[in-house]
Amino acid sequence: MDVLTKVPVREQDPQVRAKNFEEVCLGYNLEEAMCEASRCINCKNAQCVKGCPVAIDIPAFIEQVKNGNIKEAYQIISNSSALPAVCGRVCPQETQCEGKCIRGIKGDPISIGKLERFVADWARENGIQPEVTAEKKNKKVAVIGSGPAGLTCAGDLAKMGYDVTIFEALHEAGGVLVYGIPEFRLPKTAVVAKEIENVKALGVKIETNVVIGKSITIDELLEEGFEAVFIGSGAGLPKFMGIPGENSNGVFSANEYLTRSNLMKSFSKESPTPIMHGKKVAVVGGGNVAMDAARTALRLGAEVHIVYRRSEEELPARVEEVHHAKEEGILFDLLTNPIEIIADEKGWVTGMKCIRMELGEPDESGRRRPVEVKDSEFVMELDTVIMSLGTSPNPLISSTTEGLETNKWKCIVADEVNGKTTKEGVYAGGDAVTGAATVILAMGAGKAAAKGIDEYLSAK
Repeated sequence: MDVLTKVPVREQDPQVRAKNFEEVCLGYNLEEAMCEASRCINCKNAQCVKGCPVAIDIPAFIEQVKNGNIKEAYQIISNSSALPAVCGRVCPQETQCEGKCIRGIKGDPISIGKLERFVADWARENGIQPEVTAEKKNKKVAVIGSGPAGLTCAGDLAKMGYDVTIFEALHEAGGVLVYGIPEFRLPKTAVVAKEIENVKALGVKIETNVVIGKSITIDELLEEGFEAVFIGSGAGLPKFMGIPGENSNGVFSANEYLTRSNLMKSFSKESPTPIMHGKKVAVVGGGNVAMDAARTALRLGAEVHIVYRRSEEELPARVEEVHHAKEEGILFDLLTNPIEIIADEKGWVTGMKCIRMELGEPDESGRRRPVEVKDSEFVMELDTVIMSLGTSPNPLISSTTEGLETNKWKCIVADEVNGKTTKEGVYAGGDAVTGAATVILAMGAGKAAAKGIDEYLSAK
């Protein structure tokens, strides 16, 4: 065995998977997982743990995998993470735990994410659930939102003995895990639903179809006996470019497009919820959500272009997602920026006027600023445009809560150490505080807030 090279993970053939919504990555089997785990040198000062936002004891769980003790490996992971099967699939490990792996200095880093996924899948298939030992406390906590921040906060509080209720605006729990990430990256029934069941098994109650700020306010929750509230409502308000023609038929936000496909199952012919099956689709943006929208449109039968104003080096999406998109046949129109969407007399999209770009000096983000190339305008013929330019928090909660401060981006102001907001007893974390970010960062914020809430209620 070559200890410098990671055990490859099995995947669906690109030509086959481009026509279905089944999971792309097939994961490790037991033999492959134990082989990969044996590459770990079990560092005493493990840098990988420092790169994990929820501080999983990575060397300890990998040691158990190496020895074939998968149940024990799962309990170690579950001490820190409420959603290991999710994180093993969608975390940007290359910039976090694996990015700090010592083995990666002179070879491939350990495939920590794939090992976490294997352990979580094994536990699910064998009916293993997280262990709870804490005594029940007679204190109620409300959690707003059932996405990664909310589920993590609720799970940790339940493990501490609190009576926790999650309030979810949509008809199905899971937040962005259910509506925002495609089935081929994160299976909903086989993975997400089972992870949510594990959280409910800790004693967490989930009430769906409750829109905080309309159905009930945070102030009313506090009046009704909840002693603390965590806001993990995410960032679901899409951004647009503000260019002419953006209101034409056939222009979507990536949020709407993915929600229709994922939550409403509109990729299925049996679904009563339609989705536009474009023949030629442009997805504007270069992040993970853009890749998800593009790969979804491809599976629905379209020729798909990613339109991004910087070069490939500046693409914010994970390298793995870009690689998979290219394998499947997504076309990349880089250093290209839309300036107008063209529609016919009935208002339907027929094309998009774009301009070529070149990279100038770095901007405040450190990336080279794109600059328009003079007289380089051209028209792309299209019938569908999907805008994937990021999202911001919906202001409904903050605008209906007395004393809750927000910043100029309408994000809730909260302490990054413990999630404490400007309103007593109210904590917040995840995209509602930071703006759109990753699943694991939201989980880290939920974990920190659970600790903050416990300290607050223990002192009362």
